[in-house]
Amino acid sequence: MTGNQATILIVDDRDANRYTIAHILKRAGYEVVEASTGKEALELANHHPSVILLDVKLPDILGYEVCRRLKSNPHTNFIPVVQLSAAFLDNESKIYALESGADAYLTQPVEPNVLIATVKALVRLHRAESESRLSARQWQATFDALAEGVALADSDGIIRRSNRALSALLEKPYFEIEKHPLSDLMYRQFGVDVDPRMKVVSTEVNFRDRYFEFSLDPVFLDEIHTSSILIVSEITARKKAEAAVLINERLAATGRMANTIAHEINNPLEAITNLLFLLHSSLDKPEVAQEYLDSAQRELDRVSKIARQILSFNRESSMPVQVNPAEILTDVLALNNQALVEKRIRVIKELQTSTLVQGFPAQLRQVFSNLIRNAVEASLPGTVLRLRISHCLIGNRLGQPAARVTISDRGIGIPPENLKRVFEAFFTTKELRGSGIGLWLSSTIVQEHHGYIRVRSSTRPSGSGTCVSVVLPCEWLPKSSRLH
Repeated sequence: MTGNQATILIVDDRDANRYTIAHILKRAGYEVVEASTGKEALELANHHPSVILLDVKLPDILGYEVCRRLKSNPHTNFIPVVQLSAAFLDNESKIYALESGADAYLTQPVEPNVLIATVKALVRLHRAESESRLSARQWQATFDALAEGVALADSDGIIRRSNRALSALLEKPYFEIEKHPLSDLMYRQFGVDVDPRMKVVSTEVNFRDRYFEFSLDPVFLDEIHTSSILIVSEITARKKAEAAVLINERLAATGRMANTIAHEINNPLEAITNLLFLLHSSLDKPEVAQEYLDSAQRELDRVSKIARQILSFNRESSMPVQVNPAEILTDVLALNNQALVEKRIRVIKELQTSTLVQGFPAQLRQVFSNLIRNAVEASLPGTVLRLRISHCLIGNRLGQPAARVTISDRGIGIPPENLKRVFEAFFTTKELRGSGIGLWLSSTIVQEHHGYIRVRSSTRPSGSGTCVSVVLPCEWLPKSSRLH
């Protein structure tokens, strides 16, 4: 029983009745299949006719029982059934037929127009239900094919549907997810409190050494909460990749720093060597020898200071601590001293030395090292590099106090088409000289410190340059001072 033309199954043990009804339906354009017993009807129903016209009085099984079996079978329960009878005409029979699952009840002999109208209505119903079933199967297939775990909760926050991916991600069978409160599931699984009526955007959570990201979208109709959609995805691989990138960047930064260290330490070591030679030749002149010793001591102090800066660069604490951005900027500048001197760059500092932020020192050193190195590389010879720490607020007018660290250079600037991509991972305009992860990594670290980075740049010949601002939550101390 295929094709677009509707097929009607007529079930009646009397040949004359079947002939009459078949004739009416064929003239109306329907295909007809006939059966004379209940057993035949149950077998032919597996071919899914559009409508079944079922006589009540059959030789083997009553039509009521045939209808009940059809409606209890998931493979045939969607087929509309019309009970026909010339013997059972009272209301009790009609009620019994309808309660057995029949979709309509007609008495014999039935008017042709009434029969056709009833069949047309049930054919439309059958087609609509078939399309709905197909859409439901397609939707379920799509739902289960999603890589992200998805759960649909009702207005009471009870999960009604979940897909295969969610069951796999949470390592739970469907019956432990569906029909349970969404808020309970999230608390038991990730230890987070969620309100199904409140929107949650891309929140990271940890579970058994695995990392997940979830979002929650409530659905409202006329301001009434009707449902909620939970989306969960695993980001463990991404977090591991980010950690690997962080380690590689630190190694690269250490390598770059080693080159700077070699130059910075070489100069005072050469001076000490020369002073010791002069000291040996001046042992008979105590005052001159003392001057050489004092000079050698100053050069040793310089080496010691560089060594302390080197040791502090990659030292990391296990917990956030109070960090002074001014001290970090000063240390990073010292490590870039050679490049500043070679390019004759004058540094102007306006640093609030009493401003403290809560964070991880080594990570913040890496951020400011990346930004200052980029600024020095971009600066034109003989120009100015400005460093400034000022106070601001994060959020609205009553927001949290914050420190704004601004690094401004007078370089060639960043073209507008590149400016919008500077925080993309692996985007670089330095070709083989750059990895393209410095600014992306810096932005990630600052976001983890609950701050943000903004970049402004101009390529105009009369005023080119770039200004990078790092805003971090901070503590304002009553006493402030400035380093120049």
